[in-house]
Amino acid sequence: MDKGTNYEVKDIKLAEQGRKNIEYAELQMGALLKVKERFAKEKPLKGIKVGLALHVTKETAVLVRTLVAGGAEVAITGCNPLSTQDDVAAALAEEDIKVWAYKGENKEDYYRYITKVIEFKPDVTIDDGCDLVSEVHTKHPELIKDIICGCEETTTGIIRLRAMEKDGKLLYPVFAVNDQFTKHLFDNYYGTGQSTWDGILRASNTLIAGKNVVVAGYGQCGKGVAARALGMSANVIVTEIDQFKALQAAMDGFRVMKMEDASKIGDIFVTVTGNKHVITVDHIKKMKEGAIFCNSGHFDNEIDVEGLEKAAKKRRIRPLFDEYTINGKKVFLAGEGRLVNLAVAEGHPSTVMAMSFCNQALAVEYGVKNKDRLKPGVVKLPGKMDRHVADLQLEAMKIEYDRLTPEQEKYLNSWEEGT
Repeated sequence: MDKGTNYEVKDIKLAEQGRKNIEYAELQMGALLKVKERFAKEKPLKGIKVGLALHVTKETAVLVRTLVAGGAEVAITGCNPLSTQDDVAAALAEEDIKVWAYKGENKEDYYRYITKVIEFKPDVTIDDGCDLVSEVHTKHPELIKDIICGCEETTTGIIRLRAMEKDGKLLYPVFAVNDQFTKHLFDNYYGTGQSTWDGILRASNTLIAGKNVVVAGYGQCGKGVAARALGMSANVIVTEIDQFKALQAAMDGFRVMKMEDASKIGDIFVTVTGNKHVITVDHIKKMKEGAIFCNSGHFDNEIDVEGLEKAAKKRRIRPLFDEYTINGKKVFLAGEGRLVNLAVAEGHPSTVMAMSFCNQALAVEYGVKNKDRLKPGVVKLPGKMDRHVADLQLEAMKIEYDRLTPEQEKYLNSWEEGT
């Protein structure tokens, strides 16, 4: 481990490779670079401290550079013990960014690093999963009065924030970045859909065609995972607890059943629910010989890995791909039950993350400019920001689209003209 005054990373000598990867990401993140270009001119975040608990990836590094271009001082740590890209962390450290992160963090280091970001006394928090917000509220409430706002990246974090809000425990405004159309309709659907299978294939190199793929959860992430599985000629089964989503999955052509039944016939299982113990030890005992299971939700409790460790004999046979012998059968867990797309692969493609991080950067700017009007709680960002991000991405992709004529606009805003 390499340590400095303002960083703790696995190997500082990886910085050169990290810079190359960040540069490669920037080539695919034209929308975010447009925001960075404006920020560099206007400095809307001058004097603002931003503390981040995000996946420390090459795409996140481009967000960090964007915030710095806007005048912010930044401190960052990871939001998952297995998602940090060590070369990127090293590159950020060499850019004088305060960074504490390495791939494979133990629990003690994980929370110690979050505490480092909190001790930075940020004016704005950016979170993926709500651990940073939770730690501030439970262990450092004295800082809350000086925090302008927060931003939450993912579905799981929004679930936790709404629970805090319901209990009257969320004491500063946090923007629901995940609720932006240009986030969840693209990042969750296209990003999770592609990167989850990237992780599964890197871990196992198994054939997808002809396999029974069980997708637990049919939100935007589950829809993306199911669609990509279908595209690779899998037979897709969906499990759900929401009747509308179950009905939608059935109408989309997928078989829908209980996990109790799916566990007996599935070859590959992916959990993307945001809930705990979606796959239990009892489910695993019913699985076929050779079944593969993994999680692509934020936390590692969607699969009861702790219970599995007690009930089965474990052997690591490939990087982050573990064999468990249970009831005389061998089954396989990818990514230790953590986010398989980041634990084993590199997370979402840069292009889709450009939109998510445009929303993050613009949300920070919006919060700083409107700090006197914000109230504690989960806050929805304005729709015009979403449309602006879509325009930035379309411009980056060199795509033009039609606009309403004056006649069409008048027609849509009137009621007199009919049959």
